[in-house]
Amino acid sequence: MRFLIILGLIYFAYRTIKSLMLKSGSSKNKVSREPTGEIDDVMVKDPYCEVYFPKRNGVYLKIDEKDLCFCSTTCRDNYIKSHLETNA
Repeated sequence: MRFLIILGLIYFAYRTIKSLMLKSGSSKNKVSREPTGEIDDVMVKDPYCEVYFPKRNGVYLKIDEKDLCFCSTTCRDNYIKSHLETNA
């Protein structure tokens, strides 16, 4: 029984010392959870294949007064073909 009490006290002392060590070192490596106000990029949905991709990597097309953004030239070309077929 004494052994368990001593073991419990050692564990409690270990946890106390560990928490004190972490508190003293935490001021060096603080991570801010506040937003920086900058957005790296926006994800957009391809109107043809419906895949989400970063807008900066997109292939652009203006058709019928709409600005469209595609994930690839293949999707852009397929969209043009399907758009011409539906309007013909």
